[in-house]
Amino acid sequence: MIFEQIATGGCQSYLIGCGETRAAVLIDPEISQIDHYLALAARDGLRIRYLIDTHTHADHFSATRQLARRLDLPTVMHRASGAPFVDMRIDDGEMIIVGKLRLQAIHTPGHTRDSMCLQVEDRLFTGDTLLIGATGRTDLPTGDPEALYDSLFNRLLRLDPNLQVFPAHDYKGRQSSTIGQEIATNPRLRQRDRRAFVDLMLNLDLSMPTHVTEALRTNMSGGKPVAQLLAEAAARVPFMSLSELKARIGAAESDLIVVDVRERDAYEGGHIPGARLLPRGQLELRVNQEFPDPTRRLLTCCELGYISTLAAATLREMGFLRAVALDGGIKAWREAAYPLTTGREA
Repeated sequence: MIFEQIATGGCQSYLIGCGETRAAVLIDPEISQIDHYLALAARDGLRIRYLIDTHTHADHFSATRQLARRLDLPTVMHRASGAPFVDMRIDDGEMIIVGKLRLQAIHTPGHTRDSMCLQVEDRLFTGDTLLIGATGRTDLPTGDPEALYDSLFNRLLRLDPNLQVFPAHDYKGRQSSTIGQEIATNPRLRQRDRRAFVDLMLNLDLSMPTHVTEALRTNMSGGKPVAQLLAEAAARVPFMSLSELKARIGAAESDLIVVDVRERDAYEGGHIPGARLLPRGQLELRVNQEFPDPTRRLLTCCELGYISTLAAATLREMGFLRAVALDGGIKAWREAAYPLTTGREA
């Protein structure tokens, strides 16, 4: 077996390949690591055949949907997943064949309704059901402490104690454990009484994961997170530096129109000299009226540079092919002590 473990903060992904056929599977990929996964597969001579999420993630953005589009590969989840884009829905006890490898699914609801673990040879990929020294939480959508108790004590902990445990998360830099080690040392597994375990899980009082709503939305629907939208927009537009814009304003360049896409109150509180106001929310409806010549050079700006990047990409899609975004935004312009004008447009 060819095995690669890829950490992204506390998230863990796994690239597993058959040494004989070079077929591979990618488990719980994270969206920021797409190029890394592909580089590892190329380095090891692997061809990825399946993209698997062990459950609907709430604390990071899955890369399965984007990789599936890019590589024309099937996505795999448990049949209880509500994600509409899943190509192969598998059930408890079923296997995925990857070359000479056999990955067997074990349905382990509790952290989420669609949680499953995958056993291949001497390794168990536990998702967020069983962690090193902990278990998955049960206070997120479709979580159920009663179901988690059954998944742990009636399923996983009855497996071979020598099975290596590879979870989807670990925030202390640990790579793996074993079933036997978790039985012996995991503090949550000491509560072997069902009622005591359920009470423990109901009273953990954990903080919510960052971006939980956005992560659930994108992972359940196949939509795009904001960071991806920004990255895609940034790849389609050029940028102008603060110093370059200042020089061009100083030279009174007539070919450049600065378009401030913030709301009016922010604009009137301080804007780049000569900038025209066109809030992002009105861009598509007013741009033809405000800028009838699509050959003009439009430079978009906003407070931090994010909304203006999206605006510039939209303008280019609409045919304003010379649209460009300011690199840094009004905040950076202000911090550079460059001139600002207050009040309404001249």
